[in-house]
Amino acid sequence: MNEKIVEISMNTLADCLGLKSGETFLVVTDESRKELAEALHEAGKRLGAESMLAVMTERAKSGEEPPEAIAAAMTKAQVVVCITKHSLTHTQARKQAAAAGARLATMPGITEDMFLEGAIAADYTQVKALTEKVTDMLTGAQTVRIEKDGRSLEFSIQGRDGVPSTGMYLEPGQSGNLPSGEAYIAPVEGTAEGQIVVDGSIAGIGKLSGPIVLTVEKGRLTAAEGGPEGEKLLQMLGDGDGRLLGEFGIGTNEKARITGVVLEDEKVYGTIHVAFGSNNTFGGVVAAGVHIDCVVGKPDVYLDGRQIMNNGELNG
Repeated sequence: MNEKIVEISMNTLADCLGLKSGETFLVVTDESRKELAEALHEAGKRLGAESMLAVMTERAKSGEEPPEAIAAAMTKAQVVVCITKHSLTHTQARKQAAAAGARLATMPGITEDMFLEGAIAADYTQVKALTEKVTDMLTGAQTVRIEKDGRSLEFSIQGRDGVPSTGMYLEPGQSGNLPSGEAYIAPVEGTAEGQIVVDGSIAGIGKLSGPIVLTVEKGRLTAAEGGPEGEKLLQMLGDGDGRLLGEFGIGTNEKARITGVVLEDEKVYGTIHVAFGSNNTFGGVVAAGVHIDCVVGKPDVYLDGRQIMNNGELNG
């Protein structure tokens, strides 16, 4: 067991989740992340928590529910960390655990390198302040326009609330990613029109070999052109509601890097991301059993026609 990772885990559990002696702490994992999960489990024990480790079969894709027994255990624990290959963030299990009062962090796709470098080392007090500022901007807006390389994508966010993923989940029911740093929102289904150039990474695929141009009509992804990754994205999303635009997010972590692992990539300051598939866990109505994020570097972003991001720099 990597002692450095245990030490970092102890600090993360204490600072970001407020784990205290005597609390019940559940680590949910699969075989792909078992070693890192064991370090978290050990960190929980050293902090004096009732630390438990649950290992499940690897899910096939992000957004797929965990087994019912694990979902039930998540609702009974005071603090939960999900460290898995594919994301449990946008699942009913995560939503129900938070509703039951768990303080919960998801770490989909995290690597040993990401534990030791990058976004995890951020000053989360600063990340929290910027994330909450951007979240308020999203909540107060009605329309979004994203421009990059001559392409434009527009959609409505009217009546939807922004969601902060601050990296600090200290109150019952608070949850989000670790490492973290993003503000996101569920676009109004069926309103998105236009094209967007994705040049960072795609969840489940990794760093892109070249830019992919996504075409969205009436809120639905209709084409992904520019390389083999585009076709793979379409296959991952399937032909049903997985192709509906489900999320728009803005990265707020200046320590985060483009690594090919979307958990960190979507947090990079200077990027935005769009995701297709489920958004019913954060204010939308799509329940597709899949949620795939696509990261875009240095775009221009407009809320209600007012520019808030210029070539990746926030100026709101």
